[in-house]
Amino acid sequence: MSANGSVAGEAAGRQRLADAVQVRRRAEFVSGLRSRTRAEVGQATAGEADVERDTEVCDLCGIGIGPDHRHLLQLAERRIVCSCEACWAMRSGEGDYRPTGNRTLWLAGLELPDDLWATFQIPIGLAFFMHSTITGCVVAMYPSPGGATESELHFDSWSRMCELNPVLRGLETDIEGLVVNRLSDPPAYAIAPIDRCYALTGAIKANWEGISGGPGVEQAVTQFFTELRSKAVAA
Repeated sequence: MSANGSVAGEAAGRQRLADAVQVRRRAEFVSGLRSRTRAEVGQATAGEADVERDTEVCDLCGIGIGPDHRHLLQLAERRIVCSCEACWAMRSGEGDYRPTGNRTLWLAGLELPDDLWATFQIPIGLAFFMHSTITGCVVAMYPSPGGATESELHFDSWSRMCELNPVLRGLETDIEGLVVNRLSDPPAYAIAPIDRCYALTGAIKANWEGISGGPGVEQAVTQFFTELRSKAVAA
């Protein structure tokens, strides 16, 4: 082989080696991009899953809603329904749904003698009362480890209650209730949106321990009425 041929062969070999190195580097670069992309997608998916787990959804359409959302009352089951703004606007007052109330009145001077309370036949000193279109009467709900327990009131008992406290004649049917806490000193009374009334029974159910309820229930009740008082206006 001539000198020129040898030089040309060496040059070609070096070029093939350079090309191979470049191809390898390009492959490693592409592989790195793919790995990074998979990692970023995985992180995004995990983040989306966390958001989905942390976000409440509308009980009517399933869309995600924030913690400060609207509620409706399902009349037949007397069940609180979480709602997005669109469903709240479309379903309010429609069929079995009613929007919950929006006023909170603190009733510092409410009169409820022991003998009148005894006629309600409520075994504990916590309850809320609401006019129900389904039953056609006033219903008392009191908390228990299993949730709200229901008792229909005699007409005469509630009539006397309203005679002593005329403000209760303005209690709006289905959407608000009278909340009573006779365990505190002094007793606490308020008119509140019906979803806040159900929140009391939910808090007690969530914090109940053992047979008697435990200290968690007392703390939950105290916190509930403290927050209710802070948002209320005097009647």
